[in-house]
Amino acid sequence: MSSPSPVQIREANAHLVAVHRRVAELEQWLEAAENTVREQAESLIRKDEQLRAATQEIAEAKDKEIHYLHEKLCKSEETIQRFQNMVKEKDAVIGQLQHRCQLLDNICKSRPLLDSMLSHMAEAERLGPVVGMGEPTANTSLTDGESNCSPNRISNHKDFSLSEDDMDDQELDEIVFGTTV
Repeated sequence: MSSPSPVQIREANAHLVAVHRRVAELEQWLEAAENTVREQAESLIRKDEQLRAATQEIAEAKDKEIHYLHEKLCKSEETIQRFQNMVKEKDAVIGQLQHRCQLLDNICKSRPLLDSMLSHMAEAERLGPVVGMGEPTANTSLTDGESNCSPNRISNHKDFSLSEDDMDDQELDEIVFGTTV
């Protein structure tokens, strides 16, 4: 083999220097790329940890909110149950009051008849005994002395409570029923 010429040696050296430079550049570029990849990986890891922490916080907040809403729902259901019981009780009271109201309506409807009957009884008592029939005997008397139907006893009797309007009506009844046509 022949030895290379000085030109070939220079060219080969120049080529080696160029390759060496290129290798050095590529190594720098590779190192920079590795640094970039490492930084990006670290950044992704930090972001992943932040996202996990944020996700954990959101999950805990969600669980707390669910717990709070569940308690609120239970309290609302208890309140609804209490209100339903109150409504049932009120309905029962309303039923009783409606019955009593019906009784009072019936009493009020019957009152004119009772007032009329009392005024007729008072008028009959005022008329006294029939003249010419003789004195009543002890067997025929239905009372033990004083008549329970006398006008004074009716107005003073504690079983009957007359208002001022009733007293005025009684005076009118005496006037109306006391006359003959």
